Order: sequence, then C-alpha cells, then structure tokens
Amino acid sequence: MSSTATVAELNCVGRKVILDRPRIMGVLNITPDSFSDGGRWLDVADAVRQAQAMQDAGADLIDIGGESTRPGAEPVSVHQELERVIPVIESVVARLRIPVSIDTSKPEVMRQAVAAGAGMINDVNALRQGDAVAVAAELAVPVCLMHMQGQPRVMQEAPSYTDVVHDVQGFLLERAHHCEDRGVARGNIVLDPGFGFGKTLQHNLDLFTAIPAMAAHGYPLLIGVSRKAMIGQFTNRETDCRVAGSIVAAALAALKGASILRVHDVAETSDALKVATALWSPRA
Repeated sequence: MSSTATVAELNCVGRKVILDRPRIMGVLNITPDSFSDGGRWLDVADAVRQAQAMQDAGADLIDIGGESTRPGAEPVSVHQELERVIPVIESVVARLRIPVSIDTSKPEVMRQAVAAGAGMINDVNALRQGDAVAVAAELAVPVCLMHMQGQPRVMQEAPSYTDVVHDVQGFLLERAHHCEDRGVARGNIVLDPGFGFGKTLQHNLDLFTAIPAMAAHGYPLLIGVSRKAMIGQFTNRETDCRVAGSIVAAALAALKGASILRVHDVAETSDALKVATALWSPRA
C-alpha cells in the first residue's frame, strides 16, 4: 500500500477503528441462551472483566448483544434487552479504550445503546425493523448490515437460494444503497454475508469462496464464523472445542479480504492473524 492510499476507518463516536489491517471484534453476549457463551457474562462485573481481557488480548472492538440469534432462539422484549445491555455498555465504555458495538435489530435499543456509549450498530436484520434506518442515519455511527434468510427460530429448517452468492450480494448491496439514500453515510456501512444464518454448509462454502468478490464492492466486510456449526461439521467437535478450526477460518477470511473478524477467541485469532499476514505478505 502506498503512503498516499486512502485507508478506510470507522469513527465510533470518537473511537476510531482504522481498517489498514484485519481487525478483531470480540463477542460478548449478555444472554442466557447464546450458542457459545450464553449465561457466562450476565453479571456486569464478569462482563466487564471479559471485555477487558479481550481488549488486552488484541480485540479492536467489543460486540455486546442482549438477544440470542442462534437457530431456534426465542425473541426478547425491548425492555429485557435494554436491561441486559445498557449497564454493561456503560461500564465497558467507562473502562476500555476500544469501541463498543451493539448487536441488535431494535431501533430503540440502538438509540439507547449509543446514548450509553456504544459507537457502532451490528444488525443481523440489516436495519429492516421499524424505523431502524432513520435511527441509524440520525445516530451517524457505523452500522453492519447482515444477510439472514428467515428468522432465527426457523432460518435453518430449509434454506434455499437460486444462487447463494448472487442472492446474498444483491441483498447486501440493495440494503446498502437503500440506507445511503436515506441518510446513512457510505463510509459508515459494513457488510456481513451472515454465515450460518439461513445457510447450508454448501451455501457457507460458496460464500466463503466469494469473500474477495464481496469485498471488491468497496464496503468493509465483516466475517463471523467463530465456533459456528460449519466449523463443527468440518471437525466433528462440539462448540467449545472449535477454537482451532475457528482461527484457521478467520485467518483465511482475512487473507481473502475481510476487514473485521467477529470472534470468541481473541488471543488465538490475534496470534493467527499476525503469523498468517507475516507469512503471506510478498517478500522482495
């Protein structure tokens, strides 16, 4: 990269994430039923310690969520989601130097989370709920738009596409353009193909192969495959034993052009990225 090249950055309420290299988003679920860490961080003090540990291990952002989106997950109310996430966001923002992202699809949660200090919105529903687009435009923070076929309770029952790469890319670009037309700055938009959200293993494989093509559209690409079922299908390991498979997938996604990697295992992923990028970089 030349010294005059423009490097994308996300301005998360004054805390910037410069996308000059793949960045790590650590997962912090304040839920009793998330597929990997459900129930572990319900206490605010425990959640803050975990966020601090992830920052120390190399996380560039912390993604805080109060509603599970695993297959079969039940929805929660706005009130319940706010009760879970707001105290954690306030405490984490007060103690950490890196930005916090709010993982939600609810406009009111977005609004109150940003008021509490969150600097990014991560929406599995791509701002399709209520007035979410208008709220995101008003808040003027970066937002990740994810593709999901169906809803969490039923999304894995029988996912089907004409052409998964064409369909997912088309959806994400349409949503990005829709948001831009309604006031969301292009530089605040991140795209996520939504691995495991209404996709079979073959769909996930096709999308992974297409990461370079999706990244070429100019929007930063967020990839989240950490500990997911696709890793278990390759390794035949249970969720907590998918660390090695997850970090390999993260490193490969980074080499293919992903800008942000959403992971549970921050230290291991950070080490893997350092080694992968060092060995992959062309030498004179």
